[in-house]
Amino acid sequence: MADMGEGGGGGGHDKGKKRAKKSSTRVDMTPMVDLAFLLLTFFVLTATFSKPKVMSMVYPAKPDPLDLTKPPKINNAITFLITEGDTLFYYTGQYYSVPTGDKPATVLEETNFGPNGVRKLLADLNKSVLIGKEGLDKQLENKEIQDSTYLRKLIDLKKEREALKVLIKTDDKATTKNFIDLVDELKIAEIGVIAPVDILASELELLKSKIK
Repeated sequence: MADMGEGGGGGGHDKGKKRAKKSSTRVDMTPMVDLAFLLLTFFVLTATFSKPKVMSMVYPAKPDPLDLTKPPKINNAITFLITEGDTLFYYTGQYYSVPTGDKPATVLEETNFGPNGVRKLLADLNKSVLIGKEGLDKQLENKEIQDSTYLRKLIDLKKEREALKVLIKTDDKATTKNFIDLVDELKIAEIGVIAPVDILASELELLKSKIK
């Protein structure tokens, strides 16, 4: 690692006395560089890179404007209208801008982002999936099913007809925070079908009248 080099005293003798020899030190950095590369290689090969956690969302295809057929009725669905502030507006089922047959015009309801607000609302409407998930959790805990089987059955639960479907619509004042907070609540409630879609003009007018 280090070499000691001797330098001559020079100058001959001074009254018969020998001068002390001077030494110079030269440090060889090659082994240290090799060690640094070995450590770097070790950490690169043994490190585990974190994988981003994402939530899959379903984006429905836009309807064909030339298709004049009536859209299918929504089964067990809730639509959230997001705007600024802490109040969350929603309606369940099909939307009716005006009374149609025996169906009254849609009326917006209000809730909040607290545990007794939207979380309780989603838990009540998606009860079938949450009850089924509890049964799967027990089977997984008792090692009656494998992880892959658990995930597959949970996905199948979210696809069932009784499972809650959620549509999210925002106006031009909606904040990103409110949107993310709602998506987090949907994840907690084990909602499988989530569709961010454009808000209708009549829905926007209904929202504005509700805010006033």
